[in-house]
Amino acid sequence: MILMNKAFVREPDDDGRSYCPQCKALGRPVEKGPLDTHIRQESRAKIGDAAWFCAYPLCDVAYFNLFGAIIRMDELNAPVYPYDPNAPICACFGLTYDDVEADVHDEKPSRIRELLAKSKTPEARCHELAADGICCMGAVQELYMRLRNQTADNA
Repeated sequence: MILMNKAFVREPDDDGRSYCPQCKALGRPVEKGPLDTHIRQESRAKIGDAAWFCAYPLCDVAYFNLFGAIIRMDELNAPVYPYDPNAPICACFGLTYDDVEADVHDEKPSRIRELLAKSKTPEARCHELAADGICCMGAVQELYMRLRNQTADNA
């Protein structure tokens, strides 16, 4: 057996990613806008102007930073998707799970197409209104396809 001094073992490079201290899910970096929008005023000072959003729906942590500060779900102003499936998926225009489900039922994604058109306008302020600071179109499309496939499997 060869023993190696730890001085010769390469540590992993810091690539800017951060993981939730509770569930270990990869966090999504967010800036001041979503933090100011979603965190209750009395909890806002706990975290700086940059943090990470934990998107794992079963985790109780909403935001965290590298200094060990966390913001839990009960410290948010209102429920957010994906933690609460009844919360709007789209923070800018209010599209909900039920809207996506209705598009699947109608066999025509008219609400999603309307959202796509709106997402390209100045009224789309995802960087400050979305809990994770990113556009919801990817999540909406993924949900639509998942529900559509479930409907096809059940037919």
